[in-house]
Amino acid sequence: MRRTAALLGLPLLMIVAGCAPAGSDPAVDPVDSDPRRDAFAQRATEVADSWRPLPAWKSGYVPMQDPTVLVGDPGFTGETKIAFLNGWYRDQVDLPVAQPADGTIRFPDGTLTVPLVSAATAYGQLDQGDPPPCDGRPKDPGTKLPGGGPTIEPGPDGPVSSNSQTACVPLTVTAVKLGTAPVRTSRGEAQVPAWLFTVEEITAPVARLAVAPQAVTAPPEPAPPARPAPEGLVGAQDVQSVNGTELTWRLGVGSCDTGITPMVQERDDVVVVGGSVIRSTGVCNAMLKMEPVTATLKAPLGDRPILDVLTGAPLRLATR
Repeated sequence: MRRTAALLGLPLLMIVAGCAPAGSDPAVDPVDSDPRRDAFAQRATEVADSWRPLPAWKSGYVPMQDPTVLVGDPGFTGETKIAFLNGWYRDQVDLPVAQPADGTIRFPDGTLTVPLVSAATAYGQLDQGDPPPCDGRPKDPGTKLPGGGPTIEPGPDGPVSSNSQTACVPLTVTAVKLGTAPVRTSRGEAQVPAWLFTVEEITAPVARLAVAPQAVTAPPEPAPPARPAPEGLVGAQDVQSVNGTELTWRLGVGSCDTGITPMVQERDDVVVVGGSVIRSTGVCNAMLKMEPVTATLKAPLGDRPILDVLTGAPLRLATR
C-alpha cells in the first residue's frame, strides 16, 4: 500500500534558471551557499542539458498520464475510489464492437488524426477484474443471499461488511459514448478521443482513451548523469497536479527523513524537480514514503517536460 503524508509547513527551496538558455547554470550567491541546494543545481543542470527528445515528442502523440481519465468531479466515497483505482467494473450496457472512424487529437499547437479502438476494446482495457467478495455485499446484481433470502443490492439499504476498510463493490457502467477527454501530453494539454463511460456510483464519466496503440509513442528513455546522486538528494516519483504556475509532485523519501525540501530548476524548455532531506542517524525501517510537495513556477508549465533530477525521466501525471 502506498502512503502519502500531508505537507505541513515544509520550507520551499527554489533553484530557478528562469529563461536562461540551455546549458547555463542558475546563479548561486556564494555568501548564502547551501550544499544541498548546490548539489541539486549541479545535477539538475546536467539532467536538463542531456534532455534529447525524439521528433515524435513535438509532432506525434506522447501521453504523459494514464489512459483512464475522470472527466469532472467523481464525488468519490471510500469504496468507489478504491474500485476506481483498482479497475473494478461491471457492465450493464451493450458495448459496440465495431471500430469507429479515425479521430482527431487537438493540441495547443495543432491537430493529429489517429485510428481509434472500439468501445468493447476500451472497456476490456478499463476493467481489471472483480473486487474480493465480502459478507452481505454481493458483487453481481440480483445475487441471492445464502439460504434463499431476498435479493440485496449494494448501497445504503444493504448490509455492510463488518470490516469497513474492505471495499468489495464494483463500479456499474450504464452507458457509453464517444467523446473527448483532456490529457497531458508532450505537446501540452490536448483534447483526445475517448470512450466516456457513465458510471452509476459516481458523478463524473470515466474516460478511457480511444487512440489505437499503434498511434501512441512512448516517452524517451531517461539519460541520468553517470555519477551517483549526492547524499540527501531525493527524486520525484510522479506529478500530482499542474494548475497554471502551481506544480505539485511527490518525492520518494524515507519514513524517518526530516527537513524535506522541494527543489525545482526552471528553464524555458524543461523543468527539473526533486528535493532534499536530512537522513535519520538512528534506527529506521527501509520504507519508501511518497511525500507531496508544491512549488510555484515563474511561468505556466505549458508544453515543457517535467524531469526527475535523479533519473532524468520525464514525469507522468498520476491518476488520483
